[in-house]
Amino acid sequence: MRIKPCELKDANGFIESLHRHHKKVQGHRFSISAFKGELCVGVACIGRPVARMTDHRKVLEVTRLCTDGTKNACSFLYSAAARIGKEMGYEKIQTFILESESGVSLLASGWVKGPISGGGTWSRHSRGREDKAPLERKVRYEKHLNGTP
Repeated sequence: MRIKPCELKDANGFIESLHRHHKKVQGHRFSISAFKGELCVGVACIGRPVARMTDHRKVLEVTRLCTDGTKNACSFLYSAAARIGKEMGYEKIQTFILESESGVSLLASGWVKGPISGGGTWSRHSRGREDKAPLERKVRYEKHLNGTP
């Protein structure tokens, strides 16, 4: 496999056709794709952290990662995203996965399991919202890019 840069439009097209539970992303810092021969087997969109209190000048977040099921494509993309983030001068990269997902690709890429967070609806009595993402709790995984936590 090899990594290639990827335009957001192309990454979103791949995500919309194959992602199990998320739609396209609105923006990104950069996106990458994994190719096996001439076939794109996966994409990752890396952007600012979703949580507003996380320092977006030091931390990147993988906001979407989607593959066609090719063996090792997920860990290949997570590793590449971390390497690129380190080269760009970021201190940490993180992502969130559903609590029901194993995280084996992240662990294989040297990421560390963090706390469980979130879950539930964004809708409130005073401000109704349509839930578009799963309501399941999420697990944060992160990788420190400068070698220290």
